[in-house]
Amino acid sequence: MNLHDWIDELCDVLDVEVEVDEALLLDLARVSAHQVQHTSAPITTFLLGYAAGATDADPAEMEALAAKATALAEQWERPAGAPDPDVDGIDVEVPDDAGVDHSADVADVIS
Repeated sequence: MNLHDWIDELCDVLDVEVEVDEALLLDLARVSAHQVQHTSAPITTFLLGYAAGATDADPAEMEALAAKATALAEQWERPAGAPDPDVDGIDVEVPDDAGVDHSADVADVIS
C-alpha cells in the first residue's frame, strides 16, 4: 500500500470526496516542521484543510492558501539553535497566548 492508496481508503472511511495534492501538503508540513516546531506539521496541514473546506476552495485557491501558510512558516523566527522540544525531548513551558490577536502577523504575510 502506498500513500495514494492510504488517502483513497481514508477518504472512503471518512466519507469525503476530495482530490489531495500530496506534494503540496507534504511540502507545507516539511517547512512547518523545520521552521516552527516538529509537531506543527500535522496541525498546519489540518488547518489548511479546514480553511480550504470552510471557503470551498478550488485547487488554485488551495494552492494560494498553502502559499500563505508556507510563507508564514518560512519567516517564522525560531531563534537559531533553539531546541525543538518535540525532537530534543526537552520540557518547555509554552506561554498561553490564546488572548493575543495574531491577525496583524498573518496580514503582513498575506499582502
